[in-house]
Amino acid sequence: MNPYLPARAEIMEVIQETFSADLDVKTFKLRFADGRPMEFLPGQFVEFSVPGMGECTFGFASSPLIKDYFELTIKRTGKVTDAIHALHAGDSVWIRGPFGNTFPLALMENNDLFFVAGGLGLAPLRPFILYALNEQNRKKYGRMQMLLAARTSKDHCFAYDYAHWRSVADTSVDLTIDNPEPDWHEKVGFPHELVKDMQFDFSKMYAILCGPPVMIKAVQASLMEMGLPIDRLYTTLEMRMTCGVGKCGKCNIGKQYVCVDGPVFCMAELANMPAEY
Repeated sequence: MNPYLPARAEIMEVIQETFSADLDVKTFKLRFADGRPMEFLPGQFVEFSVPGMGECTFGFASSPLIKDYFELTIKRTGKVTDAIHALHAGDSVWIRGPFGNTFPLALMENNDLFFVAGGLGLAPLRPFILYALNEQNRKKYGRMQMLLAARTSKDHCFAYDYAHWRSVADTSVDLTIDNPEPDWHEKVGFPHELVKDMQFDFSKMYAILCGPPVMIKAVQASLMEMGLPIDRLYTTLEMRMTCGVGKCGKCNIGKQYVCVDGPVFCMAELANMPAEY
């Protein structure tokens, strides 16, 4: 199949992820109308179009091991995403892709994994998390730790996953919000401060970060100060992308294009590029 040609897909289900008044995030479960499987790797993305409204880039948010459907988690921010959020199960849309590179799954085998996500930043990390937690893959990786941040308790995405993730052996999930709330019994504070009180074995660990750029940079600085080498830090910059094929220029960082050369980057790569992300 030519990934540059749009294929019709049907919305199977729409899941409301956030519940605060000023943040609207939904997950769209889709399948191709012609029954073809969706083959992708964690970190890759698609172009999602609504005829007559426009097209946007979104990373996968579901397990790459499931082929008969895929999920995209979308924040309502403007014209096209308003149109997407107005769609319902049974509606048709158009999908191009998959595009982009992937997290280095094989490179990270036999190591501990530390995932840090800020808000919607959990969406592009979720395929990797689900892949690694799969019964057939869990033994390939060591200890798995997650630090999942959101502004408020109503802004955590995929909250229905957390109990299962916590039930998997040698896996921990820490949740945090910016400020204290009544009946909130988990962590309060920003990830770059909280990591300083966590225990890691930096000789066999990779950290995978995604969220607002200020969070990524702050967590990177904290982990490196604690002793994690820069070449063991990875992130995805998918939020910079628009056209997805290196033509519009919006996502360029120096000579690199996030959509063509990424969206997954090692922090060691980014250290040699202009500090534009």
